[in-house]
Amino acid sequence: MMNTTIEQLDQWLGQAEGENLEFKKAKDSYPESKLIRYCCALANERGGKMILGVDDATRQVCGTNAYQHLQGVSHRLLEALHLRVDAEEIRHPLGRVLVFHVPSRPIGRPIIFEGASWMRSGESLVEITPDQLQRIFAESCPDFSAELCKAASLEDLDPSAVGDFRAKWAEHSRNDRLFGVSVGQLLEDAELMVDGNLTYAALILFGTKRALGRHLAQSEIVFEYKPSFAAGPAQQRENFREGFFCCYSRLWELVNLRNDKQHYSEGLFVYDIPTFDERTIREALLNAVSHRDYRLGGSIFIRQFPQTLEIVSPGGLPEGITPENIIDRQNPRNRRIAETFEKCNMVERSGQGMNLIFERLIEQSKPLPDFRNTDSYQVSIALSGQVRDPLFIRFLEKVAEERNALFGTHDLILLDKVHSEAKIEPTDKERLNQLVEQGVLERSGSGRGVRYMLSLRFYEMAGRKAQHTRKSGLDRSTNIELIHKHIRSCGALGAPMREIREVVPSLTYDTVRGLAQSLKAEGKIEARGHGGAARWFAIEGTE
Repeated sequence: MMNTTIEQLDQWLGQAEGENLEFKKAKDSYPESKLIRYCCALANERGGKMILGVDDATRQVCGTNAYQHLQGVSHRLLEALHLRVDAEEIRHPLGRVLVFHVPSRPIGRPIIFEGASWMRSGESLVEITPDQLQRIFAESCPDFSAELCKAASLEDLDPSAVGDFRAKWAEHSRNDRLFGVSVGQLLEDAELMVDGNLTYAALILFGTKRALGRHLAQSEIVFEYKPSFAAGPAQQRENFREGFFCCYSRLWELVNLRNDKQHYSEGLFVYDIPTFDERTIREALLNAVSHRDYRLGGSIFIRQFPQTLEIVSPGGLPEGITPENIIDRQNPRNRRIAETFEKCNMVERSGQGMNLIFERLIEQSKPLPDFRNTDSYQVSIALSGQVRDPLFIRFLEKVAEERNALFGTHDLILLDKVHSEAKIEPTDKERLNQLVEQGVLERSGSGRGVRYMLSLRFYEMAGRKAQHTRKSGLDRSTNIELIHKHIRSCGALGAPMREIREVVPSLTYDTVRGLAQSLKAEGKIEARGHGGAARWFAIEGTE
C-alpha cells in the first residue's frame, strides 16, 4: 500500500494535468468502466496517478464518496487490465481523496480494455493511433542490424570498405593481428557475420551498390545542396546506395565544397571559424546511420543550405528518447552498427554522441540543434552554422584554460542559456549557483527575481563594461531611493505599480513590489486601493 502524504498531494494539486496526473471531481460516485479506461490510458502513457475527489478545473479538493471498498475495486482493475493498480485513501482536511497508482504498461505491449488500447486526448479518451501502436510494438523488436541476411555473401561486400574498417579497428584497438585474419574471421570477430551468414549491419556498412539494390534498397543516403529555402529542385544532388564505409568521406567532401569560413579578429590576431564543423557533421551523420529505422522505405537525406545543414532519417526517435533528454539517455535502434562504429573510434561509447554535438556548437557560439521537424516518422536535426558572438568563444576558452578543465555538456548549455538570455528552469538553479561560486557567472537579485549573467571578465574582453553595469543593475539602496523619489514626486495623485516599474525597468515585478513593501514597512509610503488599481503615496514628513 502506498503512503502518500497530504504534502505530496498538495504538490500534485499545484501541477497541471499532464502525462502522469488525472484529476476527477467524482463527488458522489464515478463509473467503474470509466475509471478502468482512464487507468488503461495512464498505463499506456507510461503510468501515473488517477485522483478522485479533486475538481479538475480549479484543482481544489472537494472530497469523494466513490468506492468505499478499495480492495474490491483494486481486484477488478487487476482482472480487467492484468496490471496491479494500488488504490489509496487520503483524509485531506477538505475531504476524502482517492489515489490510484497506475504502473506503466510492459515494454512492447499496449494495455487493452473493452477491445481498445486507450490514450488521453485533452479531456477525452481515444484509441491509440496505428502509428503509435507500431512504435509500442517496435520496442520489443530485436536489433534489425544484427539480423541475418542469408541471401547475402562475402561477394556482396566492397573490399576497400572492409579494408578501411580493418585498419581503423586495428589502430583503435592497437591489435595489428587483425591485419592477418581473413575477411570472414574479421567479420565473425566483429559480430557482423554469424555462422557464415552476413548481418544486415555488414551490408549497411560495407555492401556494394548491387548488393544493397537486391537486399536492402532503402539503405541509401541522399545529398542535396540548395542555395535558399525556396521550393524547387536542388542545385546539386547525389545518391549513395552503397555501404557507409564506401561513401562517408565523399559526403564530407560535398559539404566542405561550400563550407565558407567566418573571419574574426582579436587584437592583432585573425582567426577563422568554418560554417560547418567537420566533427559535428560527421557525428550527426553517424547518429542517423546508427538510429534510423531500416524497416521503413525512406532514405537518409542531407540537405545543405548556405548556413544551415539538415539531416533527416526515417523513423522517429527511439523509445524513451525525446529532444529534451537526448543528451542523457541512450537507446540505439541498431546496436550492432553503433558497436561497429565504436570499434573504429568513430563514435563515443554511448553510441549517441549527441553531447559532443551540443558542446561543439556552443563552443563555437552557434545555435543549439533544432529538432522541430522531428515526429513519429522521422528524426530531423538542423544545424546552423551562424556564429553569434565570437567573443563568447574566447571567453569559454580563457575560462576553461584558467580552470585547467573543460566544461561539461550541461555546464555549456547553462552558459549558453545565460548568454542568449533564454529561460532558466528551476532545475537549473543549483548548477547555476555552482558556476557563480566558480566565478564564471554572476547573480543579482534574490528569490523569484534572481537573474544570472556572464562574469565581468566577459564584458571586459568585449569592451562592454557599461553593458555589464546596466545588466547587473543598481544596488538595492539606490533602487529603493529612486522608487521613493518618484512616489514623492507624484504627490496627491500617487503612482500605480506599472509606473513605478518604469523607474527601474531592469527589475522584475516581484522585485519592485518587494522594494515598495520595504519602504512601506519603514513607514515612508502607503498603498491605497486593491490589485492593479492600487496607487502608492508618500507619507508626509518622510524623506
